[in-house]
Amino acid sequence: MDLKEYLSRLNSGEYIKAGSPVHQFMHGVSQEALKLTAKLNSGYHDPQEIREIFSEIIGKPVDETFAMFPPFYTDCGKNITIGKNVFINMGCKFQDQGGIFIDDGALIGHNVVLATLNHDMNPETRHDMIPKPIHIGKNVWIGSNSTILSGVTIGDGAIVAAGAVVTKDVEKNTVVGGVPAKFIKKCDE
Repeated sequence: MDLKEYLSRLNSGEYIKAGSPVHQFMHGVSQEALKLTAKLNSGYHDPQEIREIFSEIIGKPVDETFAMFPPFYTDCGKNITIGKNVFINMGCKFQDQGGIFIDDGALIGHNVVLATLNHDMNPETRHDMIPKPIHIGKNVWIGSNSTILSGVTIGDGAIVAAGAVVTKDVEKNTVVGGVPAKFIKKCDE
């Protein structure tokens, strides 16, 4: 299995059986991600160096308008797509095996968790995994300490209040908050 085939399997939403070749390949990709995030998180790096290391982590170049304040953590990295003018603040954790798509102008606050894998509910097969993507629209603001769960789409211009746990899609230009996150108001109110 190569990276292209691995990502194709993940992006199909295919159930990942524990111990399967896909699962084994996942462990190798994780080791590379751990090595590269350690490089990013050790010592000071200027903005250009951060973009270069982050591009290495995700396996493709990021725009010169991308900015990040490390530390940053991921256990895959290769299934992240980042638009222009995206800012990721300190302490974020991206579990991106299911795919993370962050559109232009998004702001990601401190300690945000984006989790694209879920485990099987049956205790006998609990180690099996189900990948589903997270889509973050244009000009979205995700507040500090929020968690976005697998399969969630956050519409353009939406705001996720600090500390929210988002389990369902968020409509564009709305504010959500709480655990689980619920509609609070429209952005222009």
